[in-house]
Amino acid sequence: MFKKVLVANRGEIAVQIIRALHDMNIIAVAVYSSADQDSLFVSLADEAIKIGGPQPSDSYLNMAEIISAANLTGCEAIHPGYGFLSENAEFAALCAECHIKFIGPNEDIIQLMGDKSNARLAMKKAGVPVIPGSDGVVSDVKDAKQIADEIGYPILLKSAAGGGGKGIRRVDRSADLESAFLSTQQEARISYNDDDIYVEKLLTHTKHIEMQVIADNFGNIVYLPERDCSLQRNHQKVIEESPCSEISPNERQYLGDIVTKATRSLHYTNTGTFEFLMDREHNFYFMEMNTRLQVEHTISEEVTGIELIKAMILVAAGEELPFGQDKAVLKGYAIECRLNAEDPYQGFVPQPGKITHLYLPDGSLGVRFDSGIVQGSFISPFYDSMIAKVIVHLDDRQTAVNKMNRILTELEIGGVMTNQDFLKVILHSDGFISGEFDTSYLEEEILKPQEVTNGNGEI
Repeated sequence: MFKKVLVANRGEIAVQIIRALHDMNIIAVAVYSSADQDSLFVSLADEAIKIGGPQPSDSYLNMAEIISAANLTGCEAIHPGYGFLSENAEFAALCAECHIKFIGPNEDIIQLMGDKSNARLAMKKAGVPVIPGSDGVVSDVKDAKQIADEIGYPILLKSAAGGGGKGIRRVDRSADLESAFLSTQQEARISYNDDDIYVEKLLTHTKHIEMQVIADNFGNIVYLPERDCSLQRNHQKVIEESPCSEISPNERQYLGDIVTKATRSLHYTNTGTFEFLMDREHNFYFMEMNTRLQVEHTISEEVTGIELIKAMILVAAGEELPFGQDKAVLKGYAIECRLNAEDPYQGFVPQPGKITHLYLPDGSLGVRFDSGIVQGSFISPFYDSMIAKVIVHLDDRQTAVNKMNRILTELEIGGVMTNQDFLKVILHSDGFISGEFDTSYLEEEILKPQEVTNGNGEI
């Protein structure tokens, strides 16, 4: 087992990784930017190294400085968390070259699945159903038009290197294709230094369903119950739940068999997440795979009792998974709300500033807060606006949602605006209560017609 591990991340995920390392009696080393020097994760770490200025490119994306910090402190491994360098094949390869274990899959798998077009081809080869579209990238507008005519509009133009909602354009008719193609290429070039584009059929009124999987080096593969991540704004998840209220046990088994087969086909090790779209007839189509820990891994942990960060560390250290598929059975229901420092009344603009007052109403059965903040913390303008995750796990959906409503009502944060009211509006909405929401629900049914006015479920 490792004796010392560097955490190449910040905020709440850095806090969770450090706590997992301490539970395993492993020394935790943090790296931080000048903007994060007073952050909770820095104080929790056994050692902390400042690696650069506040811009991510100067710190959390600075591969040379992170590797240098690992070598300087004698770390045997690096946990990348999510975001930043967690799906960077170059960084995983650099770790290997420097004889530092990257806690995640190897660089070849990261590169394969990071290219969304190649990932589609790999899944088709493995017998996984994929969304109709191009076989690989399209070279020009003419090719895109030919494919669009074959599969029918509307379509999505997507960056092969994309993720997080960037590099995606919807096209409803042939006349709009050329301008959309060129603008998607430009955004992809700026965001990823890669302007490869592929075409997918736009499936409407679908749910975003994903399944976490973890595999060791001994051929053991375990999948966890599905998560419903359909509540999204601008392709960014807002609330997640497990299990999906509309998926049957047989469908869960079907998805589990698919991801197990695909994981084995890829010779994949460590954790990853297969993402699917489910249409109204409950057909499933592979969308992409994230070769890292997910923000919403918490709800999978809650409904199974499996601690994924610890399992990732064990696998990276060459140990066998301490549990099998029989332990990853569904126990109750879990929901996660992402608490962001943003103003829902002004287009969700980020709200940096100092937290002058903080009350997290914990101490209740089934309630969990994952956060990197304390009273007095400064929310920086340089990073993602998510400041905490609120998780409730109870026996059934209704009781868990009722408690989540109560927690959000009692929660107090002063000094910065948050999306606390917006989350309550969603939980009180008819579509959420029925479970029949899809990926367009927030923007078409809640945000587009009206605006958030208060936290009592009224809009």
